[in-house]
Amino acid sequence: MAAKFLNIGGYVFVFCLSLLATLAPQVQANIDDFDDYWAQRQSNALKQTLASFDPNPLNVTNHLNYHVALALETTESINNTRRALLQARRGRKMRGKCVAHNPIDKCWRCDRDWEKNRKKLAVCALGFGRRTTGGKDGPIYVVTDASDDDLINPKPGTLRHAVTRDGPLWIIFARSMVLNLKQELMMTSDKTIDGRGARVYIMGGSGLTLQFVNNVIIHNIYIKKIVPANGGLIRDSEQHIGLRTRSDGDGINLFGATNVWIDHVSMTRCSDGMIDAIFGSTAVTVSNSHFTDHQEVMLFGANDKHEIDKKMQITVAFNHFGKRLEQRMPRVRFGTIHVVNNDYTHWEMYAIGGNMNPTIISHGNRFIAPPNERAKQITKREYTTYVDWKLWNWQSEGDYFLNGAYFVQSGKPNAWSPEPKNPVPNKFAIRPKPGTMVRELTMDAGVLGCRQGQAC
Repeated sequence: MAAKFLNIGGYVFVFCLSLLATLAPQVQANIDDFDDYWAQRQSNALKQTLASFDPNPLNVTNHLNYHVALALETTESINNTRRALLQARRGRKMRGKCVAHNPIDKCWRCDRDWEKNRKKLAVCALGFGRRTTGGKDGPIYVVTDASDDDLINPKPGTLRHAVTRDGPLWIIFARSMVLNLKQELMMTSDKTIDGRGARVYIMGGSGLTLQFVNNVIIHNIYIKKIVPANGGLIRDSEQHIGLRTRSDGDGINLFGATNVWIDHVSMTRCSDGMIDAIFGSTAVTVSNSHFTDHQEVMLFGANDKHEIDKKMQITVAFNHFGKRLEQRMPRVRFGTIHVVNNDYTHWEMYAIGGNMNPTIISHGNRFIAPPNERAKQITKREYTTYVDWKLWNWQSEGDYFLNGAYFVQSGKPNAWSPEPKNPVPNKFAIRPKPGTMVRELTMDAGVLGCRQGQAC
């Protein structure tokens, strides 16, 4: 029934209710008491998944590639020497000019008054998460207290208090702090966590959970050494307290979440996944982030029976997959994933994998294979015979392969996206920038050291 439901446009909301009735008992995801409140949130989230799905993904990928080309052209006009690039890497500015190389960073980083204009960030997302605005329409909330002592009635001034408020909020931090979360941080919709101007560590405790929420930005924070928690009563919104089961130890867990942008995050050593996006999560962009020291980095789609993940669309752009990573960068079920202009400098098993016929478009990445001769292949199809996976659309264009790395393609070029009904202007129909330019595009991946009165 679910497969038919996903292909019917006119009766989408009628079948929505049937799908929920069928799947709800199986997808409670750490909710011990799946009450009416959570049933309603799940129903609303599924409708939001369908509304956020873009039927013309080629428009989205072309739009991003166009802006990358534009950003590099303007950068080269400012800085066209190897010496200037070296100075930029050392945090210097060439003749007083800010050097930001990719289009997301160019959108906001050169503003010396970024602290006064924080919400400018909300118009800078690209890719499938481009419509994400987070807490743009709400007030600034300043986190002043790093404690997490009361999970039911969080103390005002704490991060847990901020993310469980009703309505949009732009959350910033009064100073640098280490937050040891006692249980999952249950976020509500229309929130921005903005760590600029401070060193903010989510460390040594639980991670962030975005369950059945919409429109969230997570920006410029460290997430390190995340561990499982036993669960219990936790406030999950201003009006509701829920009973949670044991958490998995994910850094950031998206469960039925839509319009999410994760940018300039540094992540290391989470017990389970660093970023998981499952059960209808879509319209997501993960950008400018740095990942190290982990086994299973990203899981997009967690269950072969969750056909709602056919609506999953995620952009992974300008990230650095660094030292001591093993696999899943990402690992995908169903869905469409645009992996563009990332730097893959380390993996031990494989970089990109999946099953259940996902579409993976690899554009202009740099892949440096490990010394192990058995791990040179970037791609891995799991639990599927060649007869089946040869039809999957896994395409590579403009990728840069080093040390024997190779990408096994399948399917037919451009078969993954229908001809757009309302095509973007011809100028957007541009090829991706090659992987040879990835060092420039990802040179500032991870948390930025932003200071007041200076370009970030």
